[in-house]
Amino acid sequence: MTMTPQKTRPAGLVAIDREMARQYGDALASFAEASETAARVAASLASTGQLLLLGMGGSHAVGRAVEPLYRALGIDAIALPLSEQLGQPLALDGRTVLMTSQSGESAEVLRWFAETGGNSETFGLTLEAGSFLARTAPSLVGIGGTELAFAATRSLTVTLALHLAILAALGEHPSGALVALQAPEVVDIRPALAALANVAAVVTSGRRLQGVAEALALGLTELSRRPCFSLEGGQLRHGPMEMLGPDIGVVLFRGDDPTAALVTAMAVSAIDTGAPVVIFDSSAKSPVAGAVTLRFKPATGMAAIFAMLPTAQRLMIAFADARVDDAGTPVRSTKITRSE
Repeated sequence: MTMTPQKTRPAGLVAIDREMARQYGDALASFAEASETAARVAASLASTGQLLLLGMGGSHAVGRAVEPLYRALGIDAIALPLSEQLGQPLALDGRTVLMTSQSGESAEVLRWFAETGGNSETFGLTLEAGSFLARTAPSLVGIGGTELAFAATRSLTVTLALHLAILAALGEHPSGALVALQAPEVVDIRPALAALANVAAVVTSGRRLQGVAEALALGLTELSRRPCFSLEGGQLRHGPMEMLGPDIGVVLFRGDDPTAALVTAMAVSAIDTGAPVVIFDSSAKSPVAGAVTLRFKPATGMAAIFAMLPTAQRLMIAFADARVDDAGTPVRSTKITRSE
C-alpha cells in the first residue's frame, strides 16, 4: 500500500497554534487583572455616555464585535478604523475613547497621539505593558505579552476579555462569557471545510455578530491569500448578492438574539444561489436545510463570541493550510504595521 506523505505543518501555523493554545488561560487572567482600570473606564463611560472605539485590523474587528454590547447598555458606541479617524475625525469632546493596538506601536497610534494628544478620557487596550500606547494612556493590558504569530488569534480573545472586564464594571453579568472560556465547546469543523473546499473566495456576514464575521474574514484573507471579506447582513442583501454562486463561500454568524431570523433568511437566499453556506449558530433555531451548521449552545453577546471565535479561528487556519504551502508566513505584510 502506498503511503501518502504527510504535509509538514508550516512554521507560521505552528506559531499560531502556540498562541491559540494559550488564549483561554490568558483571557481569563486578563479579565481578572483588568478590574481596576476597567472600573476607571466604566466611570468615564457613565459620565460621558459616548464611546469611540479606535483600532486597525484585528483591533478594529474587536471594536466592531463589542459595539452592540455597549449600545445595549445605553452607551452611544461607534467603532471606527483609526486611519479613518485620522483623515476625517469625529469630535472627541464628551466622548470616552478606547484606543486598541495589540502591539501598542502601530504607525497610526503614534501619529494620532502626536496630532491630537488624545483627550482626558482616552484609554488604551494593548498586549504590551511597555508599549508606546501603555506609556501614553491609562491602559488595560492583556496577560501573556505580545502576540508573535502573524494572524490575530490570542490577541482577539484577550482583548475581548479586557472589554468583558469593562462591561462587567458597567453591570453586565460576565458568567456566561467566562464559562465559554473555562469550558470551551469543541465543534467539528470538517463539514464546513469540505463545504468550502472548492470556493475561490469567501464572504462572511452577521447581524449583531458582524464584528466576529469581520475578524474571520480578515484572518481568512491574511492566511489563505484569497479574497475573503465581510458584509453586514443588510449590506450583503443590497446588491452584493449578485456575486453569489457555487464558487463563493458564505459564512454566517447567528446568535440567540432578535436578529437571528434575518440571518436565517440570508442563509436561505444564499443557498438558493448555489453558494456553499456555513452557519456558526448559537441561536436556538432549527438548522437551515442545505447549510452546514456548526452548532453551539444558545448564547448571545460575549458568551456567543467566546464560544464561536476559537472555532472560527480553527476553520480559517485549516482553510489556509489547504491552499498555501507556507500559510502563516506573511509575504507582503508585517505583524506590526509601522507605515501608513
